[in-house]
Amino acid sequence: MSSLATFQLLLPPFPSSSSSSSTKPTSFLCLLPLLTSPLQRRAHLNRNSQHFHGIPLEHRSKSGRKFGSFRCFSALSPELKTTIDKVVTSEKVVLFMKGSKDFPQCGFSHTVVQILKSLNVPFETINILENELLRQGLKEYSSWPTFPQLYIDGEFFGGCDITVEAYKSGELLEVLEKAMCS
Repeated sequence: MSSLATFQLLLPPFPSSSSSSSTKPTSFLCLLPLLTSPLQRRAHLNRNSQHFHGIPLEHRSKSGRKFGSFRCFSALSPELKTTIDKVVTSEKVVLFMKGSKDFPQCGFSHTVVQILKSLNVPFETINILENELLRQGLKEYSSWPTFPQLYIDGEFFGGCDITVEAYKSGELLEVLEKAMCS
């Protein structure tokens, strides 16, 4: 008997479309890594036309989205939030970026570094490429999905576009001068 056939015997049956609405679908997706290849997993998921990626069709909208509520994993643990709070308040200007101020690893980070250097502002940089948990947690912390992220006087100021606009308008210099004097 093949490993796929053995695996299929272990699977619980899917509810039929005639089952009552109170019956919850049985999910076997957590067991899929046991199959040896992506082709075997795809073959298994597509073996029954009443299912879409292993989820019974009656539990999906016409667009293919799954109905129901989800509890999303949060990358921002209380400990990480406390750490980020300490970092952003430890210096007047903190830049979370890809790379360092001496070696930026993306054009947007490089742009913000050049702006801050041109204003002769002392600033601290944190390389978010060194810690994926920090990177994901910062996105939640600031409600901002991209990097770099500039914090001035403990407050999120913005990303590259906002920083460039504020620099051109003179607003960035005003905010930085106020922060340095406080």
